[in-house]
Amino acid sequence: MMNDLLSLSTNAFIAGIEAAARRFDTATYPQQNLPADDWTLLTRAGVLLPTLPKEYGGRDDHAEMCRVVEAVSEWNLPVGMYVTVITAVALRPIVLWAREEAKQEVLPLYAGGDPAICGFASTEPGCGSAMSGMRTTFEEVEGGYRIRGRKHWQAFSISAHWWLVSAKNDDDGREYGYFIVKRSEGFRTLQPYEPLGLKAIDYGLNEIDAVVPRHRRIPADGRNLRPMVEMLMASRAMMAAMGCGFLRRISREAHAYADRRKIGPGPLSDIRFVRYRLAAIDASYTVCAALNHYLRNDLDMKESMIGAFPAVQAIKTVATERMLSSAHHYQQLAGGEGYRCGSPTNISGQAFLDARVYTIFDGTNDLLSQQLAEHCLSRTAGRPLSRFLAEWPLTAAAVNGQRLDLAFLDRKLRQEHLVLAGRAIGYAFAIGQVMRWAAETGADPRRARAAIEFLKADIARVATEFGLLSTGVLGLEDGVAATAGAPPSRSIPTAPEAWTGLPRRS
Repeated sequence: MMNDLLSLSTNAFIAGIEAAARRFDTATYPQQNLPADDWTLLTRAGVLLPTLPKEYGGRDDHAEMCRVVEAVSEWNLPVGMYVTVITAVALRPIVLWAREEAKQEVLPLYAGGDPAICGFASTEPGCGSAMSGMRTTFEEVEGGYRIRGRKHWQAFSISAHWWLVSAKNDDDGREYGYFIVKRSEGFRTLQPYEPLGLKAIDYGLNEIDAVVPRHRRIPADGRNLRPMVEMLMASRAMMAAMGCGFLRRISREAHAYADRRKIGPGPLSDIRFVRYRLAAIDASYTVCAALNHYLRNDLDMKESMIGAFPAVQAIKTVATERMLSSAHHYQQLAGGEGYRCGSPTNISGQAFLDARVYTIFDGTNDLLSQQLAEHCLSRTAGRPLSRFLAEWPLTAAAVNGQRLDLAFLDRKLRQEHLVLAGRAIGYAFAIGQVMRWAAETGADPRRARAAIEFLKADIARVATEFGLLSTGVLGLEDGVAATAGAPPSRSIPTAPEAWTGLPRRS
């Protein structure tokens, strides 16, 4: 059966994924941890195959990885994330960097259609993004490595069969390692967590005390956290595919709800501000479609993605903001019924709960925006930031083609300004991608224009927030509290050696 999937064309293969995904329709599928039998339906449809090399029974295709996640996310966003964690977060580093003996041991388990699950254990209690403070340790022992510590908010805490685990050398505290660990070797869940959304995925507090053979350590530079940063690039970028599928459905269903809901003699969609909310949802869908176009055509999850760092930061922050804001617009349109999970008229309540966490995990958007701004500032070579952005390949088309005024960025940027500046840079990147997507796909120019105008309004809001900060709303001036007893300001540590913007679910 799996061999038959390998011979299909891409379109036929994705059609099979779409058919399987419909069985997980959020409107009817139970809000519960995904049962093994249901995961089997998806693995036998081939959701893992694009991630796996052909020599291990896979289809080995970056674009198909994106299309699988997009197709599943349209029908069930949590299940789209379920697929993403296993493929882009856990299996991808094994495929790219594990030793051959480890690949031969692990990868065939995921090519046969069995309900195998693999997770990535990084985040710890008391150590979220600042991974240099991790307390999980490893030490060399006879025959391999012993790994001890606690991790939490791991997707598949209870159900994963294999883990990719990050740890710190117990002797010098400055060496990091990444290990492939079998659950039965010493990975156990102490406490399950109950998330607000994404009910398909099980989370918890986990304890590790395992000895693994030497060949299951992934070769990586252990003196900094750069390998972990790279490991997160694919899942952050995949937010564009999830957002595209999710917002395709939100747009479709929000319009249908507004057209059939009667308010007096006419439908809800006759109200002009309702039409504004619908336009905002449609614009967000367009933005994610454009970002997804970039993901498919300019990035490659089959190679190292560290060079795509700034683009990926922008993709993650902009796409997840669009997902959450659109879910909120949809919930507002649905009124009281939008606050009812399991409503027979709409899915907006669950959509909002599922989308809410996306701006938090895989690095909070505030952290990633600050990193993006610092990346650009480190490359200005003395130029004003606005001039750099007018020349930088990732934003030049938008700045010049749309005559964006980014002069408000040309000032001393404190930590609070860096977060906001990163947002503006992300919006400028997204404008450029909408322009390119429209040109390359022949999309309706009006659709692209609306998305661009919403993004330009976002940049204008950032400029307004710069002005708000200049009024002294933080109660601080030159680092000195303006009000007695006010706490001092504190910058978020952003050096790669200190933190990685880690997810709360991996």
